Amino acid sequence: MLLAIDVGNTNLVFALFDGEDLRARWRISTDGRRTGDEYAVWLFQLLGIEGVAREDITHIIFGSVVPRADHNLTVLCEKYFGITPIVAGHGEAGWGFEIDVDLPSTLGADRALNCIAAHEMIGGDMIVVDFGTATKFEVVDYNGAYKGGIIAPGINLSLDALVGRTAKLPRIAIEAPETKSVIGRNTEDQMLIGVFWGYVAMMEGLIARMKNEIGRPTKVVATGGLSVLFDDHTGIFDVVDTDLTIRGLQLLARRTISKG
Repeated sequence: MLLAIDVGNTNLVFALFDGEDLRARWRISTDGRRTGDEYAVWLFQLLGIEGVAREDITHIIFGSVVPRADHNLTVLCEKYFGITPIVAGHGEAGWGFEIDVDLPSTLGADRALNCIAAHEMIGGDMIVVDFGTATKFEVVDYNGAYKGGIIAPGINLSLDALVGRTAKLPRIAIEAPETKSVIGRNTEDQMLIGVFWGYVAMMEGLIARMKNEIGRPTKVVATGGLSVLFDDHTGIFDVVDTDLTIRGLQLLARRTISKG
């Protein structure tokens, strides 16, 4: 079995693959100070619930945008599984596609993994949208080359800034407004309209501009926890896959293992 770990700024996702099948996934909040021992205590309990022994795991891969977490994850892999982890984007686990931007080394692991998975899934020209701490828009051409993209504040960051910098605005949950009206009748509704429909308008506007600049038929793939929510209220997404990043890890691990 393969254990794939996606290390994001907000959460880590641990995913267990049995061959091509995604058997289980678990989340834990990101904390660069969390030790390999702490990860092990938490993870072994969850593996036990799934009826999986540590010896059943033969390979581990992780992709990280949080450098502080990398060492402790390596300790987890080596100390408790006896496995040297595959680190996405490094050594034999290089990305394997052209990164056609000014500073290729600055492309984050999550963004690269999404490009790998989306290209494998649908091919052709595409825009990949990932709703995370930041919302990222990636342009991948028909050859699988990364051509650039956009980084925008995530919707939670936007809401945190709005609430944190004002004295009287309340915290609200991120959800779809009850109606499609964009004229709110009270403070909470007005905030929700601004955050939700404002974000939809941003996405629709940016994707329209990106498609116009690409100049060829382009599909849009969405991932991240909020992708399902937004997909119900806009027609811009052709494919929604909340597991895109970990599927990219699985594909990269398979390619790396096959090298020998």
